[in-house]
Amino acid sequence: MKGFLLNIALFSSLCLSAQEKFPVFGIDSTSIISLPEYLGYVKAFHPIVKQANLVINESEAKLMKSRGAFDPKLEVDYDRKKFKNTEYYDKLNAAFKIPTWYGVELKGNFEENTGAFLNPESNVPIDGLYSVGVSVSVARGLLTNRRMAMLKQAKMFVNQAKADRQLLVNNILYQATLSYFNWLKTYNEKRVFESFLDNAQIRFDGIKKSYEVGDKPAIDTLEARITLNNRKLNLEKARIKFVKSSLELSNYLWLDNNTPIELQEGIIPDINTFETIDHTLNTSVLDIENLNLDEHPKLQSLGYKFQSLTIEKRLKMNNLLPKIDLQYNFLSQTPEEINSFNTSNYKSGVNVSFPLFLRKERGDLKLAKIKMQDTEYEIQSTKVALKNKISAINQELSSFLLQNDYTEVIVEDYSKMLNAEERKFFLGESSLFLVNSRESKLIDAKLKAISIENDFFKTKANLFNVLALSIL
Repeated sequence: MKGFLLNIALFSSLCLSAQEKFPVFGIDSTSIISLPEYLGYVKAFHPIVKQANLVINESEAKLMKSRGAFDPKLEVDYDRKKFKNTEYYDKLNAAFKIPTWYGVELKGNFEENTGAFLNPESNVPIDGLYSVGVSVSVARGLLTNRRMAMLKQAKMFVNQAKADRQLLVNNILYQATLSYFNWLKTYNEKRVFESFLDNAQIRFDGIKKSYEVGDKPAIDTLEARITLNNRKLNLEKARIKFVKSSLELSNYLWLDNNTPIELQEGIIPDINTFETIDHTLNTSVLDIENLNLDEHPKLQSLGYKFQSLTIEKRLKMNNLLPKIDLQYNFLSQTPEEINSFNTSNYKSGVNVSFPLFLRKERGDLKLAKIKMQDTEYEIQSTKVALKNKISAINQELSSFLLQNDYTEVIVEDYSKMLNAEERKFFLGESSLFLVNSRESKLIDAKLKAISIENDFFKTKANLFNVLALSIL
């Protein structure tokens, strides 16, 4: 990465703060950005990658919010009425509640009430009345309730968010990789036209001199010039494509202070990417046959979603039970004496409710089961789709390797034919037309080889994306 930071210093359009961090060094030779350096920079500083990290932060915030349902609570209720110099009532009720995991709530209470028109049931000792008790849900809400379900689901969401983050980061790295491969393709095409432009220029100059001394006819100089201009035209087209691909690549290059970077002239891709692509994309030791798809982030995400829906279904099933809440409180006016809390002084109550038809509860349970079934179908279809995609990509890669071998032989043979035709031409046994024809065939073969190599690279990137692998 250190070497890459020196390379990146050659880029233009940096703000003053970026210039302070990455000083510009003037060098004459070209600078190469390899694929692992480029992807490392994308993974570290691209805004969408940073945005993906917010998914985990959001899920952790929701988890904290769910845990808040179990926070102890302090409640104070004060009510007073005074009219025409008469104190009707002055009531204070302070409570401290501690929710627990199951449907049990611990409660401590202090009550102090005075006044001329106080409700008789509110009469308490002068120094107030203390109570310690418990509230229990013995049917609905005992083994599971809304706050328990929300906390469990929030924990599932954290794990699901980690899997989703990997998918998001993997996708942006995949798009960035495709841009790099397109950049490499246009660079290789430009190199081809540059080399053949030099050949056309040398051939034109030689034929022109031969014409001047009377060894070649004028028509040969005209044909050589047409070929030369065609090579210049093709090179210009290739140059523009390379510039466009460079700008596209710049979309994925940022500094850590959210400053975008634009590639400068002299920055080129690594032409030896073929030898390093497997190591870079972490596919070098990939065993397709024994691949465990259950560890795929997409299936993991769906698995956590299914577990969350299972928790939801249990809650809906629990809601079919009647609601029975019991309360029991020990009363005392001297709380400092522990033995003053006994069964002779107490306040208790029971609350029972039960819908007669349970249509809402049964409807919620049915919807929860439908969601689980839908997710289960999605898991099955996703697993099959991933398996088929991986198999297809694997066969495609094997085909591209074979095609690459064929094109290498074709390019080599065309090169030999062109060299032989040029020798015959300078010996006066061939024509410029045949030389140009052989050269055009060689150019087409080289461009086809570049295209096949690019297709191979893109298929490797597709495999990287489908498997949602992490880069080394």
